[in-house]
Amino acid sequence: SAQCKGFAKKEVLPLLSPYTHDGNYHAAVLVEGEEAELYKTFYSDMEYRVVVAGEEKLPSVEFQILDENRNVLYTNKDHDYSKFTDLKLENSKQLRLVIKVNSSGKSGEIPATGCVAIMFGFRMKK
Repeated sequence: SAQCKGFAKKEVLPLLSPYTHDGNYHAAVLVEGEEAELYKTFYSDMEYRVVVAGEEKLPSVEFQILDENRNVLYTNKDHDYSKFTDLKLENSKQLRLVIKVNSSGKSGEIPATGCVAIMFGFRMKK
């Protein structure tokens, strides 16, 4: 976990700029094919940057942002597995982030394991 937090601070935190980090470090060690979920409340008077990044040894990391009805509001799969997205909401709401480490597709090999960090930045709406 300390190794993961170090990765988050060194590699992921700079991707939040020019947004202000919310102070929380969400990171987990995941294996290829594994999925994780996180719930986060987003407020209508703010702009947000969501960053999801995995260590280089991992295959691509897919993340989706879903609303309360499980509608996909964003998936980085449609954006060449971008590590971040910016969002503004009309109304405050709790959203669900689903993070998945894709499989490399190499059969017979030991699946890659590595840190995936999820971080949030915010700023007042312009």
